[in-house]
Amino acid sequence: MASAAGQALADLCRGEIGLQFWAESLQLVPGLLAAALLLGLLLGVGAAFLLSVYVLGPLLQSKKDDSQRLLENSHSDACSHLSENLPSPGKKKKETHMSGEEMGNESSLNSDITAFALKAKVIYPINQKFRPLADGSSNPSLHENPKQAVLPNQIMENSTSSSLGSLSHGDKEDSSSSTTIHSATSDDRFQDRTFLKVTCFPEVLTCESFDVKLCLYSLLLKDLLLLDTELRKEKHLVFIQVLRTYLTDFYLKKRITEDQYQKIILTQEADLEELQKQLTARQLSTEMSGARNSEYQTLEDLERKEREYSENIIDNMESFWKQADKAQQFLLNQSNCSSAKRGKIMMNLTERMIAVEGLLSQSQDLQSMDIQERIFNWELMVKMVDFLKTKMQEESKCRLDAVSGILDQLTIKSNLSVMQKEELLTGLHKAFWEQVTHFNNECVQQGKDLITKLLACRAKKIKELKLAQKDEQGDLLNTAHKIGNLDEFLKACHEMLEKQRQMLRDLEEEDDCQSTEAIAELYKELCSGTTCALDELIKELFLQTLPTKTALSLRDCELLKEEWQENLILQLEKWDSCRQTQWKLFQEQLHQEKQLWTKEYALSAVMQTHLSEKHEKIIQGVLNRLGGLSEEAAKYILRKHRLLLCSVLRRLAVRNVAMATLTHMKMSQKKSLLQELREQRSLQKSFSHCPDEHQWRLQKAMESHILEEEEKLDEETQQTRLEFHQQLVAEIQEALQLVQQHMEQVIGQSLLQHARQEAAKQSPEGGEDFKKRLIEAAVESVYVTSNGVNRLVQKYYQEIGKIMDGHEDRKLQQLKSLQAERTESNRLRKKQEENEQTVKEKMNQGTLNMSSAVHQRMLLQQKKLLAQFDVQQQVRLDSLKQKIVVLHHLETQLENQLKQAEQDFLTDLASLARVPLTVHKQSLNRSLQSGKKQKGRTSTPRGKKDAGDFSEK
Repeated sequence: MASAAGQALADLCRGEIGLQFWAESLQLVPGLLAAALLLGLLLGVGAAFLLSVYVLGPLLQSKKDDSQRLLENSHSDACSHLSENLPSPGKKKKETHMSGEEMGNESSLNSDITAFALKAKVIYPINQKFRPLADGSSNPSLHENPKQAVLPNQIMENSTSSSLGSLSHGDKEDSSSSTTIHSATSDDRFQDRTFLKVTCFPEVLTCESFDVKLCLYSLLLKDLLLLDTELRKEKHLVFIQVLRTYLTDFYLKKRITEDQYQKIILTQEADLEELQKQLTARQLSTEMSGARNSEYQTLEDLERKEREYSENIIDNMESFWKQADKAQQFLLNQSNCSSAKRGKIMMNLTERMIAVEGLLSQSQDLQSMDIQERIFNWELMVKMVDFLKTKMQEESKCRLDAVSGILDQLTIKSNLSVMQKEELLTGLHKAFWEQVTHFNNECVQQGKDLITKLLACRAKKIKELKLAQKDEQGDLLNTAHKIGNLDEFLKACHEMLEKQRQMLRDLEEEDDCQSTEAIAELYKELCSGTTCALDELIKELFLQTLPTKTALSLRDCELLKEEWQENLILQLEKWDSCRQTQWKLFQEQLHQEKQLWTKEYALSAVMQTHLSEKHEKIIQGVLNRLGGLSEEAAKYILRKHRLLLCSVLRRLAVRNVAMATLTHMKMSQKKSLLQELREQRSLQKSFSHCPDEHQWRLQKAMESHILEEEEKLDEETQQTRLEFHQQLVAEIQEALQLVQQHMEQVIGQSLLQHARQEAAKQSPEGGEDFKKRLIEAAVESVYVTSNGVNRLVQKYYQEIGKIMDGHEDRKLQQLKSLQAERTESNRLRKKQEENEQTVKEKMNQGTLNMSSAVHQRMLLQQKKLLAQFDVQQQVRLDSLKQKIVVLHHLETQLENQLKQAEQDFLTDLASLARVPLTVHKQSLNRSLQSGKKQKGRTSTPRGKKDAGDFSEK
């Protein structure tokens, strides 16, 4: 033992010695240590790079590719299935092809998913959009929002409420945080989006949900155009009837013959008919230009057509003005009336046409608001039909949710395996999908057939009504001569036409309601049949399939079916609550739109009043500056200008409503998306009665997002409306330019007529003949000598010189006096304005605060400058008027003096030639006395005017 112990001790000592030797042999060299660290770092980075490239990279890429392929294949299957069952114009069926490599990858992916699902027993919720099944396949859920059929030139996007609808509110909530109004499509692409052309409301009931708003607003534009056409026809009819009345009066008074009477009426009717044909041809050309498809249209095409419609109608209006003036002038020329009688007839014609324009304007405003109100009623009816159409999808969703809950319970209790549950859900899902697709196809097909039949009956009723109304118009026109007062006839005619238009609107509204009720009954009937089919599928699942798939008895399956019915009732109540929330939000949206329309009408009325007052003030100022026109002529010019202005403003009121409609159409998509966000927010609040902190933050984020989008929508709406307003201002300026040109011709004709009348009054009677006889008598007289004539001529020239010198002196003196008076008046006026301005500044100093002082001072300075400009213009006008009066007074005085000098010369010449001039002298004295009496002139020195001519003789 001693030897063994010694040996062990020796071994231990050697070990310690060895360890001590190695420890002492290690020496630290700084250069080698740094190199070792750097080498280790490089080796570690290289190993990590190789590991990520050759091990982790392929694994992640495989997972990413497989997941992407899973989603793409699922999405492709859903779109392909929808395209096969929901045919629509402009959309082609697509087939999906898969290579052998993709099939291999998919099989490996499916096996991985199957293994993972069986091992982990994962239960996928039924409301998941893409639901991987236990066997590795992937089918789209019924809750998917499928893509709609693509119309020509239509962008690829999901509708706000598709034919199959979004059957899961969870999908909306998941995507709400990233939903933005500007992300759906750009404005340029939206301008190119096509929507169906509709001619009446029942056709809208079968349109896609997104197109409903655009179709309804296009109907509003169409009704406005028809209203404008009807009112224009009424104006033409009334104008012809007014002419007929005056012609009848002339005919009875034997001023015109029967042939002239018939010729004038036929000519005017033919001219008006030609105007209407030209307008119709231009509108048809506008309708056909740019029409890529006869069934669909774009918003850009609609804007262009409305703009060209407006231009064509304004041109037609100008042509009617010219024709009306031509007809009046021809009528007056044929009647051979006096000047006073002609002026009275023209004034009466203008007054009556102004009254007609007033009636038409009032009728247009009321009917425009009525058309706009019908749009809201149509939206309510369309929304009700849309609810019925989507009811089937919502009920299908509720049934599937209830079945999923029952099957989940059986899976948890191990009565069903995950594979069996997914197989049952897949089969049930496929059967439900087929039923819902069949329901939608039947709704579209049978709905279109029903609308076609209803529209045929509607066209027949409208045709019969229009024939009866045409006969009624003929009876009234034939009995026009029995109505003694023309104004009473015009009123009766307008009331009859207004009543006929109202009857036609009532017929259309009644037919719209009947069509909506018929479509609703059809959808209810189809929905009831589909519901029975779905209930049979559920019954087969619980009473036939489950007893064979599980160990449950038939009684247990019946109890499960009863439990399913109870769950279904809860699901349907929840869905009904969501529908009520959506309906409430929809009504709030309509109320907001009504307020916007009320604001549009108010702004249009203010604009018309402003333009009317401004331009009447302008024409009044023009007449004041012109002067010389009689009171009757000035009054006629004012009334004529008001007639033309009423026609222009009435047309521009329709154009303003059309532009507001186009603004709503351009903003309709963004409004729909914003409305979806509001619905999602309301549904989140209704489902989360006691939200936790995370849900509360989500709701706050949603509310802030909605507020942000509302501000953006308001800004874009104002910008769009501003662009249309600028376009409207340009059209107003163009139309008012036409009014100005027409009024220039009217004023020019009035001035020309006034000048002719004045020239006729001032032309002497027999003066030139007397001078010729006097010259002949003086030449033949033996008493007239050359010296005597020279003395008379020199005396006449001297008298003329004195008269002209006196006239220049008086003129200079009067102008100096006027200048002095004007200078003194300006000094007093400026002093008064300074005092008033000082008082106003003292009064405003206490009311202006520091924040608004600069702005208020700028406004006050602007008002001050404008007021000073108006005052200076008025002062200049008064000064010119006073100067004209003084110059006219001096001119009259000079004219009387020259006439007196001429009379003295003729008297002296007649005395020298021994020729009597009693008659001419008496007439000339009477004219001079009348001139002195009118102008208050005094007699002037004598002078002679025609001595030069006589001396040449």
